[in-house]
Amino acid sequence: MVKVNKNKRKLLRYGLAGAGFLAAGAAWRYLGAEPETQAAPREIGVVGHKLPTIHADYWINPAGEETNFSMAEVRGKWVFLKCFQNWCPGCHKHGFPTLKKVSDAFAEHPMVSILGVQTVFEGALFNRQSAVRELQLEYDLPIKMGHDPGVDEYDGRPRTMMNFRTGGTPWIVIANPAGQVVFNNYHLDADKFIDYLSARLPS
Repeated sequence: MVKVNKNKRKLLRYGLAGAGFLAAGAAWRYLGAEPETQAAPREIGVVGHKLPTIHADYWINPAGEETNFSMAEVRGKWVFLKCFQNWCPGCHKHGFPTLKKVSDAFAEHPMVSILGVQTVFEGALFNRQSAVRELQLEYDLPIKMGHDPGVDEYDGRPRTMMNFRTGGTPWIVIANPAGQVVFNNYHLDADKFIDYLSARLPS
């Protein structure tokens, strides 16, 4: 992970750091690899571990109404978690189209839980709480979505980012009904995943 001092991190968090630093951060997140073939570095992610607790201080249901979330909702189900930020170019180019495809395929399935969480570790002035509903509408996402801002406990990073050891945004986590994380990475092939999961769900 890119190391910055506390003052620099505060500037980055509120979108005030220099463009050169932001460009470096984007290069770090994408690693120059194709989305379908890129392997996540070993120091990030939680594949093989129990699904961590999903945190957000604000949730909306598919209709955009404020609601709550409990881990009991995902127990015994396949879980597809998408972490994003409103200002993240990769989220708009790859992340949200993938989330839209997967949501359209499985949002109504009783054995699948699809969630989107804005994990704000930078650009808090742009990645604001209200953006969650705006993005839900823009991409017509029929899913529950949350907003997880940074906390002092983790030096301005959000709890979800720390618990899931995400590589930034976009970031996808998939867990099986046993509660084990079986995939986490920046991108995945939505069509292949839909075929994969469809073959494992009761008809």
